[in-house]
Amino acid sequence: MDFSTGLTRDPSEIIRLFAGVFSASEGPEEGAAIGGFVRELLNSTPPEDILVCTAQHDHDLLGCAIFSRMTFSQDTRNVFILSPMAVQTGRQKTGIGQALISYGLDRLRAAGVDVALTYGDPAYYCKTGFVQITEDTAQPPLKLSHPHGWLGQALDGFDLKPLKGPSRCISALNNPLLW
Repeated sequence: MDFSTGLTRDPSEIIRLFAGVFSASEGPEEGAAIGGFVRELLNSTPPEDILVCTAQHDHDLLGCAIFSRMTFSQDTRNVFILSPMAVQTGRQKTGIGQALISYGLDRLRAAGVDVALTYGDPAYYCKTGFVQITEDTAQPPLKLSHPHGWLGQALDGFDLKPLKGPSRCISALNNPLLW
């Protein structure tokens, strides 16, 4: 398995991966919505505000994790959020997703990012160093529909200190339906 960063793959292939995975797990409407979100994310986010990580084998796209910048109005730390993430339906539960997340977190560390956040299943994301946090630790940009899924980690290996001030995410992620 090989990992890479950047849009080394055809963006439509990445969009199809997300649409297909979410259609299989959540239904066709959710697949279409996530596919549209990924299209907007890839097309509207400045290159310095996004990190696209892919896993492939023999030129087949196995998975993709997308990290994008978040800012906190009273905090100088460099923060990125993982959203969304997908692994081919037939290849799930084989360690690809966790290896892909770890790869992405390593790339963020190397780029000087201080904090990584995500919003999802704690049982899954905690395997790669994320811990459940509260809105007191990091204020989300929009209201969380499942506060127990708000997760974060300091990329320096120490405990995550609260991020100060209201947060902002990139425009594609600034959608209440995603939170």
